[in-house]
Amino acid sequence: MTSENEFQSKLLESAVTELSRLPGVGRKTALRLALYMLRRDEREAVALGQSIIDLRRGIRYCSECHNISETELCPICADSRRDRSKICVVENVRDVLSVERTGRFTGLYHVLGGVISPIDGIGPDRLEIASLVSRVSANPEIDEVILALSPTMEGDTTAYYIYRNLTQNSHENLIVTRLARGVAVGNELEYTDELTLGRSILDRRPFDS
Repeated sequence: MTSENEFQSKLLESAVTELSRLPGVGRKTALRLALYMLRRDEREAVALGQSIIDLRRGIRYCSECHNISETELCPICADSRRDRSKICVVENVRDVLSVERTGRFTGLYHVLGGVISPIDGIGPDRLEIASLVSRVSANPEIDEVILALSPTMEGDTTAYYIYRNLTQNSHENLIVTRLARGVAVGNELEYTDELTLGRSILDRRPFDS
């Protein structure tokens, strides 16, 4: 690991420290990135910095589904062509992008913001589960909720918790389904190839508690 006294520049040290806060970026990689930006035209560095500032200041979360958005409603929720009777429940924004790339789902989404994980101190109250139940129970037009969560222990626990709450608090005609097991057990959704994920969506089956 590079020690602080080897940087010879407080500005470089500061850049490396901030870059190394990014997931998967160690200090050696951060140093390489910082030195790379020093070799580039100043306009490129300014454009990169400004885009990050604009992202942080301009992005909000959709009031309906909690996907990222630049407006009150995200483009998917605001699209009148989407099938409003189907809600696909996913763990995070990356999973929305993964499902959208398959082109196999035309309904709406609900982003939980994670999964139940007691070991990490994440309980149901820290996720967008209550808002999902309220959203579905208040809208009889919704006839199916698809639990598109990663087939991990945490994902299965979260899926069961949601299933139990939906069946207890929603209208009787609601169907709760889950992805077919084309997605390998233990895999996170975002790392599943589009063809497999697409087939898992099309071949979804009723949730079996």
